[in-house]
Amino acid sequence: MYKRKLLALNYQQPDSFNVADDSQFRNMVLWLEDQKIRHYKIEDRVPLRNIQSDEWSKALDLYLQQLNCPWNAKDKSALIDWLLGYAVRLEYGDNVEKYKAVTPESVHLCRTGVSGQASNPLETLNFDDPNFKAGVTSLCMMLQIPPHPDHLQQLKAICLLVKEKLSKEAIAAISSSSTETKAEQIPLDKMELGFEAGDYIMNDAAKILRLLHIKDLRELQTQINTAIVAVQAITANPKTDSRLGKVGR
Repeated sequence: MYKRKLLALNYQQPDSFNVADDSQFRNMVLWLEDQKIRHYKIEDRVPLRNIQSDEWSKALDLYLQQLNCPWNAKDKSALIDWLLGYAVRLEYGDNVEKYKAVTPESVHLCRTGVSGQASNPLETLNFDDPNFKAGVTSLCMMLQIPPHPDHLQQLKAICLLVKEKLSKEAIAAISSSSTETKAEQIPLDKMELGFEAGDYIMNDAAKILRLLHIKDLRELQTQINTAIVAVQAITANPKTDSRLGKVGR
């Protein structure tokens, strides 16, 4: 009975939730507060986080009182249903413009991937057509991408190259760097590998792999920094619920 609301809240396992299981019930209350409702400040959520404590029920009662919830833990089913509905309402309030654009057709397309008319021309392509394979091969030759027996792997390589070298962001970065001091380019044969792979070809391949690994690590660090900033923006700016007359959700 909770599946639709759990799906609306992007809960990872909507089919497996069992309200009769006390552990799952407590974890669900905590998940809703942590991820969706956010009525408490982070430091005030400690009593709810300690789901193994004998005092957890008291913490839940106090939490429900502050939310003006009409149900208590004696009726877990009704309580969870109310909390889910409240969380869905808050989620909608945070993204009104996004959900205004939702139509039955877009929901059906999202669920089934089928629509009356394909809006994406790539959906109608036959990737095994000889002409398509020939086009991929021609592109690889133009972009100096090494040959590969699988044309789909070549297509992935083309996409990566276009994304990293020919996208708007990449072109803008090149344009901006041209007006600044250019970084010193070190030839591959001048780089120190740190070990010997057996011959110069293997050494060069190992150097390239190391450089690619460093590049991936830098991208990962950038994504981590972005995630940290996003989390800080949420935790440092609690929302105000005017009906409760206090800061917090």
